Amino acid sequence: MADFLGMMKQAAQLQSKMQAMQEELGNVEVEGVSGGGLVAVRMTAKMQVKAVRIDPSLMKADEREILEDLLVTAHNDAQRKAEAAMQEKMQALTGGLGLPPGLGLG
Repeated sequence: MADFLGMMKQAAQLQSKMQAMQEELGNVEVEGVSGGGLVAVRMTAKMQVKAVRIDPSLMKADEREILEDLLVTAHNDAQRKAEAAMQEKMQALTGGLGLPPGLGLG
């Protein structure tokens, strides 16, 4: 019975830590870039886009498709970095608990 109570206490602590981590992820920002830095997308680790920066040299009507491709690439780069930041936070949180990888607590 004591083991069960200990597990319940640990679960409550984990839930509290998870909530704090979710709030913290909203403050972690990453930047994805493409085109050698001509396009940048800044987002939080919770995948909320905060800003898009486009070099003025790309603002030409005949280069619209290039700009669109660069935006997609920059967004995907930022998303990969945000996911890595989230994984890092999750690993720091669950590192000592012996939980299997990919448990899907995020």
